[in-house]
Amino acid sequence: MLENKEEQMSESYLLGALLAAVGGYLDAYTYVCRGQVFANAQTGNMVLMGIQLAQGHVRQALYYLVPILTFFVGICFVELLRHRCPAGGRLHWRQGAIAIEFVALAAVAFLPQESYNPLAIIVVSFVCAVQAQSFRKFNGNAFASTMCTGNLRSASEHFYRFTSSRNRQELYICLEYLLIIGFFILGAGAGCFLTRLYDIKAVWLVCVALALAFVLMVKRPAQQ
Repeated sequence: MLENKEEQMSESYLLGALLAAVGGYLDAYTYVCRGQVFANAQTGNMVLMGIQLAQGHVRQALYYLVPILTFFVGICFVELLRHRCPAGGRLHWRQGAIAIEFVALAAVAFLPQESYNPLAIIVVSFVCAVQAQSFRKFNGNAFASTMCTGNLRSASEHFYRFTSSRNRQELYICLEYLLIIGFFILGAGAGCFLTRLYDIKAVWLVCVALALAFVLMVKRPAQQ
């Protein structure tokens, strides 16, 4: 019962909205001050890599390959973490994922720009992969906290279901998805604004949000 309650908190809408804002923030951060590369949207990086290859810029194309491969490794790491962490402990494996994100992003702020941008992108892409694989539902509905194409598709699907069935629950779920997208956009806007103010140190503000996410998942005495 203890693990079930923990998992329910990790799938809460509040946590999902918070992590969506984190996802948008990190994409803006890496784009603004880490070489115009997306940490979350690997589809965008694949497009940019294809453009560079088409223009004969092989070295530049490999630059975009780095976050793609890092994202791949991050997903595999989460699966390893999930299967190796014991169930029923005071800390859930998803809290371990948040702690890893926190430490990794705090370290990124110490990496200078230009020559260390590739390393910073590797770390942030790894973090985004960890978050994307660890948190995949809110209130039982599948979602993504680090990208929004799937969320937009789900919002559209539930809106159509509402128009055809007049089931208000479908409309409610549609609005939840649209709000998640809104939080992602707000996070991206905040990431752009704050990165221009604080440069590479702006990533520390994400750590505050991750610390809050960790606290939200702490087991309450009443749940034990």
